[in-house]
Amino acid sequence: MRLFEGTEFDRPLRCEQCGELDEECVCPPEQPVTVPPDKQTAKLSVEKRKKGKVVTLVRGLLAAETDLPELLTKLKSTCGAGGTLKEDELEIQGRHLDRVREHLQKLGYRVRG
Repeated sequence: MRLFEGTEFDRPLRCEQCGELDEECVCPPEQPVTVPPDKQTAKLSVEKRKKGKVVTLVRGLLAAETDLPELLTKLKSTCGAGGTLKEDELEIQGRHLDRVREHLQKLGYRVRG
């Protein structure tokens, strides 16, 4: 709902590129800016959690420029384990440091840890 919707001050939304009404705009959607994998460094580590659970962490990837949910899905299937995305970190259940490192290097990421 717009601020003045239904009043005499209501202005329909317009496209910023062509100036047409949003309903009539035919401009292509803006592509998200992505940083190629070879320009990013993934920092890997293993942490021990409550009750002795071990998790492999992937940090240092730019969340805004990387499709982290898709990367998490690939890593989980590679490791055959569960995992989650917390803030800008990927967590893979278990000690899978070598598998994660190999897979990220295949995708073109620089890896530390």
